[in-house]
Amino acid sequence: MARERGGNEASVPSAGRGVARRPYDLFGSVSLLRDPGASESLTTVLVAFGANALVAVAKSVAATVTGSASLVAEAAHSWADTGNEIFLLIAQRRSRRAPDAAHPLGYGREAYVWSLFAALGLFVAGAAVSVTHGIQELIHPEPASHFAVGYVVLAVSFVLEGISFLQSVRQAKPEAESVQRDLIEYVLATWDPTLRAVFAEDSAALIGLVIAAAGLAAHQVTGSVVPDAAGSILVGVLLAVIAVVLINRNRLFLVGQEAGPLVRKAAIQTLLDDPEVARVTYLRLEIVGPRMIFVIGDVDLTGDDTDVGGRLDAVAASGTMDNGPPRETATPSTGRTAE
Repeated sequence: MARERGGNEASVPSAGRGVARRPYDLFGSVSLLRDPGASESLTTVLVAFGANALVAVAKSVAATVTGSASLVAEAAHSWADTGNEIFLLIAQRRSRRAPDAAHPLGYGREAYVWSLFAALGLFVAGAAVSVTHGIQELIHPEPASHFAVGYVVLAVSFVLEGISFLQSVRQAKPEAESVQRDLIEYVLATWDPTLRAVFAEDSAALIGLVIAAAGLAAHQVTGSVVPDAAGSILVGVLLAVIAVVLINRNRLFLVGQEAGPLVRKAAIQTLLDDPEVARVTYLRLEIVGPRMIFVIGDVDLTGDDTDVGGRLDAVAASGTMDNGPPRETATPSTGRTAE
């Protein structure tokens, strides 16, 4: 059963009148890629949540012991990421609710709403706190101590963040290969906001850990708090950039975005493969959720059979339009009449 309802205005034959036009509702789903299913995305988010929670606690302890501004920034970063994973879990759950009378297109866009909240949390709780603390450290410098503790925590954090990052890569890489795209390009374009968020946050976390380690080492060598404070500010700027990118991507999907040419080509070809369809004269494919699409089309049917409703039922029932397994069947609604 397809997930989403699409309206289709079909050009159909009518006895003695040439071609008539009449409204036609179509349940259609066109996959952008091979759908890994809810379990794969859920696993990615849960791994990220567990890693970030452990790292946040460790960094907070290290920041307290050492007094390092860079470690404070990293602790804020990890706590922001941990909270964001909760938003992403909500996005996963709410976006997969079945369509109902009030929401005939389903709840797919809720994934972008909650992912947008997560990106805003990263900006406020991560970026703003890190930059503010770095500036305060420059104004009121406090030397750090117990550097070994900081290095150990950063090393352990790098391992944990790396595990989470590899899980997101494990999910994204085969999907990117299936649509012949570069990994980064695919992550930016994917319809799955939870995958994009985890990949981006983990990438920023690994880079941030390197910055924090460099700032801490420079502080130890020079005795000046400036490199450490600068590291905190740089981590904040990095998080701000990532947050803005994520906010913008979710905004585009919420406003409404047309599916790419690869999906369009697959949808048209699937329709043309049906013996009942002579040609496709119009097709609109709008993304309405992770791997869910709203389909509106205009097709010419073959022959001159006047049983329009029955023929359109047959076309829709066989109208599996996707870009690879799993296949989802389009199903028409009832109550249609030819003009």
